[in-house]
Amino acid sequence: MLEENCGKNDSPLLINIIPRNEKGDSDESTKDPFKMSKVTGHSQSHLSDKSIPDFSAEPDRIDYILVWEEGFPKTQPKAGTRDEKHRNREPEHHSWRLNFLRQLRATGLHMEQHVVKSGKRSIHYVLLSAPWTVLCHYAEALRIKMPLQALPSQPSNWSTKLMRKLGLQDPLYEEVPDMPQDYYTGLFKVNKLSRFLNSDNPKTFFASTKRHQILYEILEKTEFGHEKAGLFGIEQLLSEKVFNAAFPPHDGPFQIPPGGLAPEEMNQRQILYHYWARWRKWTKYQPLDHVRRYFGEKIALYFAWLGFYTTWLLPASVVGAVVFLVGYFNVSRDIPTQEICNTKKDHQMCPICRDCPFWKLSSICEIVKTGRLFDNSGTIFFSVFMSLWAVMFLEYWKRKSAILTYRWDCSDYKDYEERPRPQFAVMAPLMIRNPITNLEEPYFPKKNYFQRLFMSSTLITAMVVFIALLVIAIILYRTTVTILVSKSENIFLLRWASHIAFFTGSILNLSFIILLDKIYIPITYALTNWEMHKTQSKFEDAFVLKMFIFQFVNIYSYPIYIAFFKGRFLGYPGNYHAFFGIRNENCIQGGCLVELAQEMLVIMVGKQILNNLMEIVFPKLKVWKQRKKLHAKQKRKNEKKTSNILWEANYELLEYEGLFQEYLEMVIQFGFITIFVAACPLAPLFALLNNWLEIRLDAHKFVCQYRRPVAEKAQGIGIWFCLLQAMTRLAVLSNALLIAFTSDFLQRTYYQHVHSYDLHGYINFTLAWAPKAFVSRYNHTCRYQAFRKEDGQHSFTFWNLLAIRLAFIIVFEHVIFSVAWLIDVLVPDIPESVEIKVKQEYYLAKEALADHKIFFGTNEAKDQEIKLGFEDQEG
Repeated sequence: MLEENCGKNDSPLLINIIPRNEKGDSDESTKDPFKMSKVTGHSQSHLSDKSIPDFSAEPDRIDYILVWEEGFPKTQPKAGTRDEKHRNREPEHHSWRLNFLRQLRATGLHMEQHVVKSGKRSIHYVLLSAPWTVLCHYAEALRIKMPLQALPSQPSNWSTKLMRKLGLQDPLYEEVPDMPQDYYTGLFKVNKLSRFLNSDNPKTFFASTKRHQILYEILEKTEFGHEKAGLFGIEQLLSEKVFNAAFPPHDGPFQIPPGGLAPEEMNQRQILYHYWARWRKWTKYQPLDHVRRYFGEKIALYFAWLGFYTTWLLPASVVGAVVFLVGYFNVSRDIPTQEICNTKKDHQMCPICRDCPFWKLSSICEIVKTGRLFDNSGTIFFSVFMSLWAVMFLEYWKRKSAILTYRWDCSDYKDYEERPRPQFAVMAPLMIRNPITNLEEPYFPKKNYFQRLFMSSTLITAMVVFIALLVIAIILYRTTVTILVSKSENIFLLRWASHIAFFTGSILNLSFIILLDKIYIPITYALTNWEMHKTQSKFEDAFVLKMFIFQFVNIYSYPIYIAFFKGRFLGYPGNYHAFFGIRNENCIQGGCLVELAQEMLVIMVGKQILNNLMEIVFPKLKVWKQRKKLHAKQKRKNEKKTSNILWEANYELLEYEGLFQEYLEMVIQFGFITIFVAACPLAPLFALLNNWLEIRLDAHKFVCQYRRPVAEKAQGIGIWFCLLQAMTRLAVLSNALLIAFTSDFLQRTYYQHVHSYDLHGYINFTLAWAPKAFVSRYNHTCRYQAFRKEDGQHSFTFWNLLAIRLAFIIVFEHVIFSVAWLIDVLVPDIPESVEIKVKQEYYLAKEALADHKIFFGTNEAKDQEIKLGFEDQEG
């Protein structure tokens, strides 16, 4: 049954787990909860909501911080500006904030307010703390797992295990203090509280991340108006600028005092900074269990994947460097290269445009030598190696992910009760009763949804077409520059005409990539929001998919053109094909592979350098700007710095913006080292060097520059794994095409078997004679690179090579996909030991809090009667 979402009545949209006040509105404190405040700085202003009640029991810690700012210039803001809109909605925001804080008080949270005067503005900090009773109530309602029995700690890195068996010390391993304990866990039950570990210590029973999760759930389920109108949840208030920020606090400062601290005296943040986020720790394993304990499973899985990916890049880098060095040492012994560089037997080449001069083949000697560094006998081997490397990397990551999700207690995690997004709840025109929960939920008609999806897809297609037009513009630019430089009388310019055009074109392409990236992200976000996805996970998946399609086309379009299209539609002297009146580009002697390698290095390495510089500089500038804004004209009676006060120091930091950019950067890099790796065997090495830096950069941002995010559970890296699988399959086909059509590997192999195994005469074999009509017109004979007859038609050799190339593509991809299938069959996604442990833990969890006593198999365990009991549970 559908109803209009008019917001007339409240509805049970969300599971009501908020303990209501039985006396209702008769409680005076609920009517007017603002009776006491702690003010830092000047006295409060005349506004009525300047204080938050303080409970009789003083909280021992701060679990969450809400912040809003007040105070505007005395001058009237201009019409239509953001300040005017904010001022016009200030009474409404004031009412929402008041209602929201009243509802929070009704849940039983400790609340304390501090006001800081900063010039004409006042900054309000609401400090939230959950008492023991509230934590227990919500932990059971939210089905949070708590520890039942401790497990022995074991090294999680294979090299550490191996070294310990050999009695050696692992140089990559470092002992990190306060190692998190591993446990068997079960769903928390209040009536079985005494059977959970550490239940006699309320201050430490709930870890900080679990306290933050509980607080966030309360904040997200708390109403500040009519639920049908979408007036609930802290995210909606943040989007409406009712609050400026909402975040859990860090454990304390990350800096170590000048006098130093003993390891046992460090807080968790200091441990992460000292043993993880510093540059000197790049040779050590990441303390992933510590990262998980402090930031949650989702962020820890990102760093686990990044570290795993970086580790796997090491063998790929070594093999790629060996292939490159083999090419380097074999350049001087390569017969075709010697024939090109031999000025005594030089070839007169046809002009590259109508007004361009004839040129000598020996003039491209240095370019050809450079090309042999990338296109050599090791190319096909490295392509096969990297194709299998990508398949095995993903297979073993699945195993690694299964191990981590089990160890971090996420193997059975499913977000069954994912709430509707606040934007969806506000904009949904109808309400519908959920047949499973029997609760009314916002509803957006599927017909309208698919219409919006179609229109959004059309706009994304238009964006892709626009990128294609930019690629065409760059192609025309390069061709024009090449022709103009080739007409010069300067010998240096004539020799390096193609390189000048390539380099300037690549810089122009990189500039377009960075510019479009900044423009299209907000456009894509707005389109995804307009599509009306119900849940946050669906919204994120749709946004990631759109951005990946855009980034794929934006970054890979020009390399794809060089690899598969450049020089394919050239024509021949006297009948050159033109595009917009300009002759199509041709590859230099030796193929387009060297140009593709150079383009890859410019885009991949150039973008990595710029990204790293921005990640180093921009966060520091943003933090400086935020601090300057907060401290502007600030007057205090005491001389304490803001950074010495927990809530103010946290507000000075940057807002956590998710992992989208981090994953996107790495997935694009993965595409370069797999899809185009045949063109540049050094790509994995550059990726490895970048990732060593990236891990510490990201660690430093999370520990030192970002506000602490709410810990989230996850079972893997989400949709990014699907994108990696798609790119791996695409890489197999791409490498097959590169070897068949872009590299001269098959041409050389054909010549070796048909004509001469030592490749003498190979260059003459690849050059055709200019047609007679062209010779008679210019009264000059010349050669050009093609397999054509004197009349310009394709020769028999061309068709033979085409058949060989097509056959090679079919054989290559069938062999690789067959081996990949075999690896998938032989390597289980979940290790057998993990499957056994999951079943064992499921059994123990099922029996754990039962009303009978159970014993473990060993005599020592029998001596200790462990009451684990657990009520029967599903999943």
